[in-house]
Amino acid sequence: MGVAAREVPLAVLDTNAWLDVFWFGDPQAVACGRALRAGSLLALRSAATELELERVLAREAFRRIPSAPLLAEWRGLSRLHEPAHPAPWACRDRDDQKFLDLAVAAGASWLFTKDRALLKIAGRARMAGLCIAAPGALAMVETA
Repeated sequence: MGVAAREVPLAVLDTNAWLDVFWFGDPQAVACGRALRAGSLLALRSAATELELERVLAREAFRRIPSAPLLAEWRGLSRLHEPAHPAPWACRDRDDQKFLDLAVAAGASWLFTKDRALLKIAGRARMAGLCIAAPGALAMVETA
């Protein structure tokens, strides 16, 4: 009897974390991008999170680099999942609730963000198995 395949952890990236990984190439987010591209981490997206990302990328500040290839890469590295129910905790910033709802509904291990409103929920979420942290936290786990 063979060893069961290790389940790939699921992750949700809020828009700013996505920008750090795919747009800005933030050195703190390199491990997150590497894990996604290697398939050792699977990202999740929903229609609502994708719409927010598309709106942000349509802003003037982001027009210097074509976003279509980055969005195509994102869609290839992520799986669409629509949350059926809201998370048991409310985020003070309603714009960020969609990321929390998605992470909880999908049973994600990670929610990558730098948003203070989401980070304030980290303690409660950790007790439920969801680690809410900045994308750089993945590098610390890899080196531990």
